[in-house]
Amino acid sequence: MTSTKIETMAAVAATTRPALAEVGSDVLAGWLAKADAAPFRLAQVDDAFWRRHARTAAELHPLPGALRERLAAEFRLDTLVDTEVRPADDGATEKALHRLEDGSLIESVLMHYPRRAGRRERHTVCISSQVGCAVGCPFCATGELGFGRDLSTAEIVDQVRWAARRLAVSGRSLTNVVFMGMGEPLLNLDHVLEAVAALADAARFGLGARHITVSTSGVVPGIRRLTALGPRFTLAISLHAARDPLRDVLVPLNRRWPVVEVVAAARDHARATGRRISYEYTMIGGVNDTDLDADALAMLLRGDLAHVNLIPMNPVAHTPWIASPMPVIERFAGRVEAAGIAVTIRRNRGQEIGAACGQLAAERAGEPPALTVGRRRERLILASAAALRGERSHDPAPALGGDGRPAAPSLGEA
Repeated sequence: MTSTKIETMAAVAATTRPALAEVGSDVLAGWLAKADAAPFRLAQVDDAFWRRHARTAAELHPLPGALRERLAAEFRLDTLVDTEVRPADDGATEKALHRLEDGSLIESVLMHYPRRAGRRERHTVCISSQVGCAVGCPFCATGELGFGRDLSTAEIVDQVRWAARRLAVSGRSLTNVVFMGMGEPLLNLDHVLEAVAALADAARFGLGARHITVSTSGVVPGIRRLTALGPRFTLAISLHAARDPLRDVLVPLNRRWPVVEVVAAARDHARATGRRISYEYTMIGGVNDTDLDADALAMLLRGDLAHVNLIPMNPVAHTPWIASPMPVIERFAGRVEAAGIAVTIRRNRGQEIGAACGQLAAERAGEPPALTVGRRRERLILASAAALRGERSHDPAPALGGDGRPAAPSLGEA
C-alpha cells in the first residue's frame, strides 16, 4: 500500500469522528452522561475548548486524564492538521497557510492594529469559507485556483480558534472576524451561518455578531436570505466596479446578478437590519479608477447606509494590472465623498509574504505555464478594453447549479 493511500485512509478515518466545534451542548452533555462524567464536566469542556482554545487532549484541563483521552478519541478537537505562519510588516501581519485533513490548503490572515486616538487596540482575523473559489475574479489569486470544496463549520471556526490561541500567548484577545479569505461565503451559507452562530454565542466563542463581517461578491439570493434571517453581523459587498460592462470582467458573477440588483439587495438588507453596508473596491490602475467610475459609484450608492473601502490592488502573477497610484485613489475618494458617502482608503498589508487572498495557496499549487499566463493576460487586456468602451461581456457567468452552488470542483484546472 502506498503512502498516499495510507494518508487518504487516515484522513477518511479522521473525518468520520465529529468535530467538537460542530457539536451542540445537548449532544456533548449526552455523551458525557454516557461516559459516567459528572454534569459539571460540560462547563469544563466548554471552557477548555471555547475559551482556552484547546486542540489536544493534554490541553483539556481540568478534566481527568482518562476522560480527556476518550474525548479526544471520539471527537476531533482541531480540523487544521498543521499551519505555516509567515509574519510581515514588523509583526503587524501574520499570514497562515493551513493544511486540512484531506490535504487541502486554505489561508487566514491575522492583522494587528495598535491603539490610537479614539480607537482601541484591535486584532482582526480574515478567514476562508471554501477551498478555492468558483467566482473567478481575475485580480484575485484564489480565482486562479478554481473551486475545490466547501469548508465545514468546524474548518471555518477552527481558523478563528487558531488566531485566538496565537494571540493568547501574548495576553491579547481577538476583536474582529472577517469572512474575506478564500471562497465566496454566500455559496457556503449554511456552514458560514453555523460558524457565525458559534462565534457570536456567549456560551461558546463569545465574540459577538457586531464584531463579525461576512463578505460576498454579489450572490443576490444569499443576500435576500440573510435579510430574512435578520443577523446582526456586518455585510460587505465586493463591488470593484459600479458599471456593468466593467464589473462583468472584474466580478464574473455580475453576468448572473448585475450590479444594480446586488446593490438593491444590499440596500434592503441595510434597511431591515439597521446595519451599514461596507462596499469593497479594489483600485486597479487605468481600469476602474477613472472619474467616470467614481461618479458612477457615487450615483449608485447615493443616499444609502453605506461605507466604501478603497483597496490598492495586490499584484497577482496572471493579470496585466497594477494598483492605482495613491494620488489617483485620493482623487477618486474625494469625488465619492463629495456625494456624501463615507470613504476609507485601506493600506495593503503583507505584500512581501503574499498576504492577499489565495496567494500562498496559489504559490504552493505551482506557477501555471508561461503560455497559459500569457493567454490569460491577453484575454484580460482585451476584455477590459472592451468594458471601458461600454461593451458587456458575452462570456458565461460562473458555472453554478440551480441552487446557486458551484456546479463542480475545478481546483487546479488551468
